[in-house]
Amino acid sequence: MPDSRTTAATGRPAAGRPAAAGSPATARPAAALPGRPCSVAAGLALVGDKWSLLIVRELIFNNHRFDQLARNTGAPRDRLAARLGALTEAGVIERVPYNEHPPRFEYHLTESGRDLIPVIGALRTWGDKWAVDQPPVVIRHTCGHPLDAVPICRTCGEELKPRTLTVEVNAPGWDLHGPVPTQ
Repeated sequence: MPDSRTTAATGRPAAGRPAAAGSPATARPAAALPGRPCSVAAGLALVGDKWSLLIVRELIFNNHRFDQLARNTGAPRDRLAARLGALTEAGVIERVPYNEHPPRFEYHLTESGRDLIPVIGALRTWGDKWAVDQPPVVIRHTCGHPLDAVPICRTCGEELKPRTLTVEVNAPGWDLHGPVPTQ
């Protein structure tokens, strides 16, 4: 049964209330999705559509108001409103009032949303290389050089490369190749 911090219908945190630390607002068993139990699939179920990631991009660029988000994403207003509601319910963004009469809100990234910054950065890097003829936005580090971010291991500081990684499958009944036949 949901506690007082969640809505009865969804089991998710009530509007404006963050999930308890370490318990994502929309966390569910990975096996609840069709196909391979996978955090990628679960993440895409929350933020995997075009408009959601463009909203996150705009919030990273400090555009917080509905009109700014509509203009800069190109999203139809009804779709934008729906995505903002879904991202708020998922705990990725929060609505922050900036005017009482009439009531007006800005949207800000939560901790969950800020954790998408490297995802947006990786997608931008890939898009700069493979999807456009010239990068339309250049992000510079404080050293003045264009950002060329690479993932590193937090523990040893080594750059991550496929040959340095191993994968453990922790989903019962699955291995790297797919479902394991039962006997």
